[in-house]
Amino acid sequence: MGRIFPLLLAAAAVTAQEANPDLHYQLGPDSLVRDGVPKGAIKGPHVIPSQAYPGTQHTYWVYVPAQYDASKPTALMIFNDGQAFMHPDADIRAHNVMDNLIFRREIPVMIGVFINPGRTPEQPEPHLKEWGDRTTNRPAEYNSLDDKYARVIVDELLPALKKEYNLSNDPEQRGIGGASSGAIAAFTVAWERPNEFRKVLSFIGSFVNLRGGHAYADIVRKSPKKPLRVFLQDGRNDNRGQRRDGTYDETRDWFFQNVRLMKALTERGYDVNYAWGIGRHSSKHGGLMLPEMMRWLWRDHAVSTDVNDKVERSFREPAKK
Repeated sequence: MGRIFPLLLAAAAVTAQEANPDLHYQLGPDSLVRDGVPKGAIKGPHVIPSQAYPGTQHTYWVYVPAQYDASKPTALMIFNDGQAFMHPDADIRAHNVMDNLIFRREIPVMIGVFINPGRTPEQPEPHLKEWGDRTTNRPAEYNSLDDKYARVIVDELLPALKKEYNLSNDPEQRGIGGASSGAIAAFTVAWERPNEFRKVLSFIGSFVNLRGGHAYADIVRKSPKKPLRVFLQDGRNDNRGQRRDGTYDETRDWFFQNVRLMKALTERGYDVNYAWGIGRHSSKHGGLMLPEMMRWLWRDHAVSTDVNDKVERSFREPAKK
């Protein structure tokens, strides 16, 4: 029995991974806290009232890197569903990624903003695992194909940020991202306001027929090309459009619609990249991919290639779990 028991444990582990393919994905060192890497400060929460959605307000936090210099215009990266991107126990941990990549000079020094979906004053902030679809204005803001949420970001959030930070006015120095409905919202902001945001990061994007999001592939094909750079991530086991009666609806197939959008962007000559994994509707794979997605989105930034550089050497040391 002493020889059989480890085999049984291994078989159980394989079975668990087959049942939940997201177990294959574990955060890498660029997403973890590292010794010797200066830590940015997270300031907030701050609250701004919304004119685009009267009666609601948006809570946000600001990541200020240790290298921030108020005398220099600074890049900006915004994350929708902010609580899910900044929580220390979440699948993503964007603040750690920015600490590490800024320190290593693989992305520019940048302000990060983690903004939650709008809510009325009496509604609670969304919980990390619940996202807020039933308790906030998230479905209307994130899934609608109009310019209202772009107005929240450009006309309401940016002016508040500019009062405190020296942000670059160059749209090439501004990115926005999100997961699921937050991802399609990020795409919509850049699509509606390409003169303000030109970099889009999308995890398991809901480009499906929740509020017409499946139309984006056709919209992209029929519209004049916009100066956007887009990185899409999704899993082959994401929600695949099966109705409760067992029939198939391709407009509600997350993976199919992400692939359609990728193909449309590619055909129109967009600067687009993608990563298709085996995961379900989860941010596990996206969290693992975030460092590489950020490097690609901001790849115009000069980096050190000197193997003797002290920053390069520091990243050969093991990371903390």
